Amino acid sequence: MSANIAEMEKRRAAAKFGGGQKRIDAQHAKGKLTARERIKILLDEDSFEEVDMYVEHNCIDFGMPEQQIPGDGVVTGSGTINGRLVFVFSQDFTVFGGAVSERHAMKICKIMDSAMKVGAPVIGINDSGGARIQEGVASLGGYAEIFQRNVNASGVVPQLSLIMGPCAGGAVYSPAMTDFLFMVKDSSYMFVTGPDVVFDKGLGRLITEVGSDRLLFASGNNLAHPLPLIEAFRGYQFAPEHCE
Repeated sequence: MSANIAEMEKRRAAAKFGGGQKRIDAQHAKGKLTARERIKILLDEDSFEEVDMYVEHNCIDFGMPEQQIPGDGVVTGSGTINGRLVFVFSQDFTVFGGAVSERHAMKICKIMDSAMKVGAPVIGINDSGGARIQEGVASLGGYAEIFQRNVNASGVVPQLSLIMGPCAGGAVYSPAMTDFLFMVKDSSYMFVTGPDVVFDKGLGRLITEVGSDRLLFASGNNLAHPLPLIEAFRGYQFAPEHCE
């Protein structure tokens, strides 16, 4: 029994460590938080209940069996904001660039299903390069399941998306179908496809312009806020006077 407990603790530590200290340091060097740090700021203290912490991908090609990280690049669960129940997923850019695998998608779908069952909001903290190319159509199938739930949840529960870094492909399609979309000035980008492809098509624009918050909100109303995004989001979107 003690050996089993030790193994579980080892896997728990690995899951919380994400892609490792070097990648965590790189994330911090860009002025960005990790997936778990974002959840800690967003939710009420000690309210987060994580699910599927030990899930790993099932890809057997391209050397992927030797690259197993518990959690598979996304932290999922539920908690409260000002005492109100929410379900949340936070993509971990330190693990495969936050790219979505089949199992990664299954974790997101699970909390979306749970949110619809109890009528609670879903908050997606997006920081992902899109589909995990090593998994091919399995990854795309996972995205299809997420998109289906975006449609099913529309008008049933609030869906809120925070874009916390450069997001491309499927990592943009899903947030675009949600009810509210928030971006960080000068560090959030949304691409249907990556900047290299845009340049190849003769539509070259600087990466600071392509998919930036300024470009995407140029024709709409943009509420600027002096606080970091997650703090502002928590303080405004879930303030008691806005939830009655």
